[in-house]
Amino acid sequence: MNIVINILIVLAAFASMEIVAWFTHKFVMHGLLWILHKDHHKKESSGFFEHNDFFFLIFAIPGITALFFGMQNDYNFLFWIGLGITLYGLAYFLVHDIFIHQRFKIFRNSDSVYLRAIRRAHKVHHKHLGKEEGECFGMLWVPFKYLLNEKDKMMS
Repeated sequence: MNIVINILIVLAAFASMEIVAWFTHKFVMHGLLWILHKDHHKKESSGFFEHNDFFFLIFAIPGITALFFGMQNDYNFLFWIGLGITLYGLAYFLVHDIFIHQRFKIFRNSDSVYLRAIRRAHKVHHKHLGKEEGECFGMLWVPFKYLLNEKDKMMS
């Protein structure tokens, strides 16, 4: 029974991170901390690393903290929350940095309607170079119109 509860905690933490990421992206990255995020919206990159990469460290702190304190207390619920947060961070790196932005030249093409919709929604997000008027602030949750759009393209 404990294993089922632990898996549910990991899945809930992972899913919750999509909400946290959306909220933080919309109101913090495109708000108070735009100074760190704005280089991510420039047409031309200034190199492999961006100021935006500091968010990777900022988001890692709660996961590492929960993992640490959860391990100190016989792998209690904090460990499983930290694992969910950390797995979301891995998914973010794989989807956002590798698949979408091609920071490493792998996973370039996909016939998946879902993955193509993620890429399209992110492209729409980046068409706005300023901090205002943005859309599509999530990573894994894609507005339905992008899924339909990609499905229609693949059918024709």
